[in-house]
Amino acid sequence: MYDLHYWPTPNGKKVTILLEELGVPYTIVPANIGRGDQFAETFLKISPNNRKPALVDHAPKGGGDSIGVFESGAIMLYVAEKEGRFWPQDDVRAKYEVTQWVMWQMANQGPKTGERGHFSRVPESEGDQSYANRRFADEVHRMYGVLNNRLYDRPYVAGGAYTIADMICYPWTASWKLQGIDLDEFKYFKRWFEELSARPPVVKGMAVTAGPVEDPATLSPEEQARRRKLLYNQRARPAPAS
Repeated sequence: MYDLHYWPTPNGKKVTILLEELGVPYTIVPANIGRGDQFAETFLKISPNNRKPALVDHAPKGGGDSIGVFESGAIMLYVAEKEGRFWPQDDVRAKYEVTQWVMWQMANQGPKTGERGHFSRVPESEGDQSYANRRFADEVHRMYGVLNNRLYDRPYVAGGAYTIADMICYPWTASWKLQGIDLDEFKYFKRWFEELSARPPVVKGMAVTAGPVEDPATLSPEEQARRRKLLYNQRARPAPAS
């Protein structure tokens, strides 16, 4: 049984898609980032980077104590390896064809798309953000081009088989309209995106929630300010007292 400490962001949805594709039992443990659950000491023991998702496997392969894993890419590698699906292990070429695209997503697509979203929300009171907005909008556009060029001669990101390389990339593209992307510009990506969007486990994984949906417009100005302070411009946490 897996416990997934989760909030419905693209990084969390990568993992729920995989779990739904596998059909394995799992429990959602809500980690409300607006409330600050990611800073709880119990969560930090699993995810020292105070980011979600994080996974606890209560029945690890080979037995023994529970295993905690943080970082969405590491979680997907762990689960796919344990369950023996969606990440080939016996063929070193196929294994690293998938692995490199998992790393690409974690190092490029996710961070750059996240920065685009962040700077698009920065209020004018923080100063001119035009360069940052242009920089990350261009990078997101470039990422779609990378995927489009990859998919022009193969059905899936890592080749002929659907793998975690596809699952990890998909959630960050679900908001393509908000990202200012014209899907018709990327016809090979569009074919892939529409196929994945129609897969029942992908639909179920994307729909996983962690409690009632919150409308940011209902938050008081004071609560909005508290959350900005909590979530943005974090600095190092002090080490525990000896």
